[in-house]
Amino acid sequence: MKAIMGKKILKISLAVFFLLQLANSANAQPFANDIAAFKKQDSIAFPPKNAILFVGSSSFTKWKDVQNYFPGYPIINRGFGGSVLNDVIRYEKDIIFPYQPKQIVIYCGENDVASSDTVSGKIVLERFKKLYTDIRQQFPTTSIVFISLKPCPSRWQMKDRMMDANKRIKKYLKKKKNTRFVSVWKAMLDAEGKPIADIFIEDRLHMNAKGYAIWQKILEPYLKK
Repeated sequence: MKAIMGKKILKISLAVFFLLQLANSANAQPFANDIAAFKKQDSIAFPPKNAILFVGSSSFTKWKDVQNYFPGYPIINRGFGGSVLNDVIRYEKDIIFPYQPKQIVIYCGENDVASSDTVSGKIVLERFKKLYTDIRQQFPTTSIVFISLKPCPSRWQMKDRMMDANKRIKKYLKKKKNTRFVSVWKAMLDAEGKPIADIFIEDRLHMNAKGYAIWQKILEPYLKK
């Protein structure tokens, strides 16, 4: 009898354990593993001060050789794939504030538009304003560069909302000091006004080396030495 009871207790204990594990997984913040990886990287070798911090979504995540494109500029890449502006805000104390960068380059907002048909350019702007305000409170005079949402074949049907977001953010930043809005939109379009096909990888969303070469040419004049 004791043996049977012991087995039942063990089964119940295991069931409770797995339920707790599932609950913890469900409650885990999105991209927690990405942030943990950044922290581990920092614990091994913390980035130098006065570097240029790239932060945002997968267009930065996949730019793994970004340092090679800008050899004269020390760069910290903290882009994490699939993130929206609210994700960057959620982790700003982990991926922005610990560093003392001389410049912060942001690419984010595209996934916001893609996440729902209800996310308008106005909503993207409001989210960006929150991120910008938080950064300014921490770094009042640090140079901030925002790269415009890019055009891409897989999201071309969303172009109107993306262009509206770009227009609103550009207008907002025009009145801010030590801040630049850098547009990559037109440079990524062909003669017919559509995204250049061969600057993207197979998913028709993320760029290949040709696409990043376009970004390099446009962005470099705005980077701080």
